[in-house]
Amino acid sequence: MPVQVRQATVHDLSTLVPLFDGYRQFYGQRSDPEGVRAFLGARFAHHQSVILLASDGRGEGLGFTQLYPLFSSVRMVRTYLLNDLFVAPEARRHGVAAALLHEAAAHARALGAASLSLSTALDNVPAQALYESLGWQRDRQFCEYTLAL
Repeated sequence: MPVQVRQATVHDLSTLVPLFDGYRQFYGQRSDPEGVRAFLGARFAHHQSVILLASDGRGEGLGFTQLYPLFSSVRMVRTYLLNDLFVAPEARRHGVAAALLHEAAAHARALGAASLSLSTALDNVPAQALYESLGWQRDRQFCEYTLAL
């Protein structure tokens, strides 16, 4: 399956909305295409993230990843949080996720970032295996905490 990855624009919302909605449902959220359109539209309007879109040779959306810019105060460098990664069920195991991860790294490098970070569910063993096969390293130094507001 030929996979093309490029930076998405607001004009790609019709392709992104079902993918992003599928991603949210994968994580137990109810379907909300209108909410997804509004959320992604706001990210584009305010230049708050970079979305990379994978498509096949016919332009059909296969998956996406979303990067949020961050900064490391200690290292005084730009970093990116790879917050979302999703591949449509019918496109899985065809190299789409790897293509998205490679392009995310290339994009971050081109912008002078020092690193990418991500988190995944402890039981998402297939994703962990993919990340590690591509050189990602599991953090063994820090615990991650969250405060619900």
